Amino acid sequence: MAAEKKWTCYDGKCVQNFQFYLEHSGEHEAIVQSLNSLLPGEFKQIGTGSTGLDVLGVGSGGGQIDVQMLSLLRSMFPDVPVTADVVEGSDELTQNFKALLAKTSSLEKINFTWYNTTSENYEKQVKEKGEAKRFDFIHMIQMMYYVDNLEETVKFYHSLLKKNGRLMIIIETANGGWDTLWSTFHKELCGDSIKEYCSSKTVIAFLKNQGLKYEEHLIHNTFDITECFDPSSAKGERLLDFMTISHHFHQSFTPDVRAAMLELLRNQCSTEEDGRVLFNSCLSCIFVRS
Repeated sequence: MAAEKKWTCYDGKCVQNFQFYLEHSGEHEAIVQSLNSLLPGEFKQIGTGSTGLDVLGVGSGGGQIDVQMLSLLRSMFPDVPVTADVVEGSDELTQNFKALLAKTSSLEKINFTWYNTTSENYEKQVKEKGEAKRFDFIHMIQMMYYVDNLEETVKFYHSLLKKNGRLMIIIETANGGWDTLWSTFHKELCGDSIKEYCSSKTVIAFLKNQGLKYEEHLIHNTFDITECFDPSSAKGERLLDFMTISHHFHQSFTPDVRAAMLELLRNQCSTEEDGRVLFNSCLSCIFVRS
């Protein structure tokens, strides 16, 4: 079991490791590439004939993917007014998002509303207010792990969709590398930041139970974790810190647990190619209809 208290997903150390992970995993690039293929068809169904489009991003982080999606939406419907509400718990990442917008002239006409808070607090605020803004497109990218109740969260955001709206959830795919790691070491890894790990399997089981219509698309991605098996590698340590949400991987787990995790990462979560260990970090993109 981890010896140190784990951080929240909003403080400086976690944000730094998240940024480091993004620089070395290619995850955002893989997501954007897939969305450039998937979203035009979805946006066409959502926006055709609309006199205004309202978008909600939940857990938008530094806004890199939001800017790509909003730019695509604007290019498809240049004469339609667009609003974007953003829910993000990290002040640092919210400021990064605003700085990115300042350099993106094509989005100047979009009216942004910022909620620097958690998904749960946003939900509470909406319910206390008694009237909810409705949205054409709601996206939740790699954030479902941090909510207190996945089913209630999906149910709430789905209720905010306009007629013909879409809720897009991007999450680790069932039986991928992340799912294998976190399902196997559930006891050791789940704690303050992530209380219950979930994958696309959990989301889809709930959608089926609720009778909601959805489509699932696989986002392929791998990244090099070879240095994770070198105890002297600073890069490997930082990747392991992010992957296990620990402050110092080699100090946070017992020798037996640490060895078992590394064995699993190499032999069940990855493939080897030209002497490099490539972690299977495939994602599922799920579009839920209103």
